[in-house]
Amino acid sequence: MAELPLPSLALRELGGIPLLTDDALARTAGVRVAFTGRAGGVSAGAYAALNLGSHVGDDLAAVEENRRVLMAALGLEGSALLVPSQVHGTDLVSVPSADAAALKQARAEAAEGADGIVVGAPSVAALLCFADCAPVVLVAPDGRFAVAHAGWRGCVAGIAAKAARVLAADAGVPTSQLNAYVGPHIGPCCFEVGDDVAARFAAAFGTGCVAEDGVHVSLARALAADLAAAGVDPARVCEAGVCTRCHPDEYFSYRASGGVCGRHGALACRLEG
Repeated sequence: MAELPLPSLALRELGGIPLLTDDALARTAGVRVAFTGRAGGVSAGAYAALNLGSHVGDDLAAVEENRRVLMAALGLEGSALLVPSQVHGTDLVSVPSADAAALKQARAEAAEGADGIVVGAPSVAALLCFADCAPVVLVAPDGRFAVAHAGWRGCVAGIAAKAARVLAADAGVPTSQLNAYVGPHIGPCCFEVGDDVAARFAAAFGTGCVAEDGVHVSLARALAADLAAAGVDPARVCEAGVCTRCHPDEYFSYRASGGVCGRHGALACRLEG
């Protein structure tokens, strides 16, 4: 089993949609990772333009078209797409196969509520949606992958480490061989929390993820600590370094918008079997 290239993220435009991706990963492992922004879709108003979330009040036909456009831009027209109902928990849906029965079961579980999808089959794409929370994508050397939603509750509860352990076990490799990608999310410059939440982060991941003022938290540092505790090699963790709250023209931000906005996405798919 070939070793994955060290992870990196670069802004690319694929099929008219700007996104952050790792071309070396796509070339060598056949896995496309994509973190989208606002540009490229058909939604209007507060949801302009590439809103991928179906639960935020946008026209559902526009959301479906946005998802279709994204899949086409990535060359995934023939792939199945799974989008869970995110509930700020740590439940993961496993997709071991692309056959109809497995997909039906996975979709049913995802609809009940889940914050991560672990995919072991080619031609199955997982899409999770965000507007300040942190997207995490993990990839194994054999092309298996996981996409997880790390809001502050999921982050404190260890969803990143859980996804890493489940993916590594499925792939039969140590977690140190996984690549991890943390997409755009609210940064420590803007993520101000209450004393109780700051204390929970410090207890879970150490004081290094909480600023000296005691109220600003770094999700990226917390996730890095969580992944390291699970055995993921820090050299194999790539963080986008983009604060969604600081760039509401490029990314959807719940805090910047006052709560009415669309959702950008984190998507992964194995391109070939």
